[in-house]
Amino acid sequence: MRKKTLLLAAGMAAALLSLTACVGLLKRHPVGNRAVPEPRRAVEIQRYLGRWFEIARYEQGFQRGCEGVTADYSLRPDGSVSVLNRCRRPDGRMTEARGRARIADEASNAKLRVSFFGPFSGDYWVLDHADDYSWSIVGEGSGRYLWLLAREPTPGDPKSPR
Repeated sequence: MRKKTLLLAAGMAAALLSLTACVGLLKRHPVGNRAVPEPRRAVEIQRYLGRWFEIARYEQGFQRGCEGVTADYSLRPDGSVSVLNRCRRPDGRMTEARGRARIADEASNAKLRVSFFGPFSGDYWVLDHADDYSWSIVGEGSGRYLWLLAREPTPGDPKSPR
């Protein structure tokens, strides 16, 4: 009986510690926009695939110090999307994270769920994109994450009418 009580207490302590860690993580990620808009328009997945360069972002702990960030998307045989994120750290070494995305809103293809760690996934919303898919604004419902992506590492000035 005492052994069961100790195991139960240890389990509860572990659960409380895990919950506390999760709450601590949430506090580290400030909300940048409390009124996150829904995605503006549908996404053609085939046109979205390929390499994207990060132009700007809300800074997050997992990207701290990252420069030269790229995201490569490719279609998998099962219809999900392979994700390969790379960045250069301050010491010059390259790091990468591999994940898988699945479409969460098939009506627009603009909302996906991305997983880098087994069963854990997060929202990935294509909030807007250029008609020619030369740029994209990516975020999610909480307003804590935002990325501005482009097909070129240093996008040029917009062309002005003559």
